[in-house]
Amino acid sequence: MGLLQASKYVASLPLVDIDELVCTGVRCVLLDRDNTCVPKDTKRLPQDVVAWVERAKQAGLQICLVSNNFFATEVETTARQLAVSKIDHAMKPAPFAVWAALKRMGVQRSQAVLIGDQVFTDVLAGNLAGIATILVRPQSVTDLFYTKLLRRVEHRVLRSIRFEGDDLQL
Repeated sequence: MGLLQASKYVASLPLVDIDELVCTGVRCVLLDRDNTCVPKDTKRLPQDVVAWVERAKQAGLQICLVSNNFFATEVETTARQLAVSKIDHAMKPAPFAVWAALKRMGVQRSQAVLIGDQVFTDVLAGNLAGIATILVRPQSVTDLFYTKLLRRVEHRVLRSIRFEGDDLQL
């Protein structure tokens, strides 16, 4: 598998199968924040994401936000709302924050998955860190200017990829 290939492609975080994660030995989910959990256009945590995180925790999964967001208060607010751990200023695709999260959560690489919406940050960081990755579609088209540029290249990388659940999205 290449560095830009996710282990799995799912249309949105709430469609990621928690039972499947648990059955494959995952004990910890590292979540990107912006456009994975919180849409950039509304900056409000959707109820279906909150419900997914609660179900994941009830299933015994540990959750940690690993966000490139430099606004630590935004990341802290989301982490508090979800009652999860967090690392901000992650500098993905560098794998260091991913490794720090694994250490903080007390899990091995084989017991973790990183879920995010960007190939060139989330997928690449997870692959460089040696953990499984799940790419979800971004929740909104609102992005930072440099992310918009990367999305154009990302579109080419993903042109033949089918995301599970695309047919369920409205």
